[in-house]
Amino acid sequence: MTLDLGTADQLRSALATVAAIPVTPFGPDGQADWDAHDRVIRRMVDAGVRLVTPNGNTGEFYALTAAEARRATESAVAAAAGNGAGQPADVLAGVGHDLPSAIEAGRHARDHGVRMIMVHQPAGPYVSAAGWLEYHRAIAGALPGLGVVLYIRDPRIGARHIRLLGDLCPNVIAVKYGIRDPVQFAGVARDAGLDRFTWLAGLAELTAPACWTAGARGFTSGLVNVAPGLSLSMLESLRGGDIAGAMKAWEDCRPFEELRAADSSADNVSVVKEALAQLGLCRPDVRPPSHRVSEEVRAQIAEILADWDLSLGEENR
Repeated sequence: MTLDLGTADQLRSALATVAAIPVTPFGPDGQADWDAHDRVIRRMVDAGVRLVTPNGNTGEFYALTAAEARRATESAVAAAAGNGAGQPADVLAGVGHDLPSAIEAGRHARDHGVRMIMVHQPAGPYVSAAGWLEYHRAIAGALPGLGVVLYIRDPRIGARHIRLLGDLCPNVIAVKYGIRDPVQFAGVARDAGLDRFTWLAGLAELTAPACWTAGARGFTSGLVNVAPGLSLSMLESLRGGDIAGAMKAWEDCRPFEELRAADSSADNVSVVKEALAQLGLCRPDVRPPSHRVSEEVRAQIAEILADWDLSLGEENR
């Protein structure tokens, strides 16, 4: 089955939003806590999140086993359906690693009702642009009925590579651009096809306003696990052309996001999980090579949550 034009357009529209990257909580035994995973995702969906991306980097994708990654997709599908009281969310499943594993993960997601996959940047130490192209072409070609989202983190992957891949694979429908350079983003998006793909600011809230002015129509978020209302308020302001409102949300997000970005993003996931732990939503545990935050950072997180008017046991924020 091949993705038809109408469905492709529908999926592009569904991606023009906050792409929530849920954490993968762990229990005291170090195993994934699927009850907490469900709780975190349902809280976001109940707050108005309409796109959930299991197996993203905030979900510690590279620290999960293949079986855990499959279970994360299944858990997200169930949780994204909501409780019947509100609108369900779409699921964009992360896939990656070697080619057979990525394709098999995509098939598993498809068989569980997922319509879109996000392909992680290949993690090998030697990545050529031509090899990048073939990697993604093989995945998209093996899964022609799924919408495919590219995850760009390497500035060597330019507009011509993205445009060519789009020409070769019509089911490549969007780009998550994870490079902290809005000028480069603006050029790449225009040269690759501003309207051909849905463009997402791949470095979350701090890059979203700048990328939005250059053509992004969505952004990814790990912060949304903690304060979904804050991320959604930024989206609403951006959609409404309210730059002052968007920058107010940006200022509110900044202390938290700067903690995550410190020391080359060493505590990127740990900060989110510590905040969730302080809200009573899951444990703060992470897997190596991540590490739990220091006492100093824990105190800073507590201050940020207080500034956001979030507290232990807070629900549906």
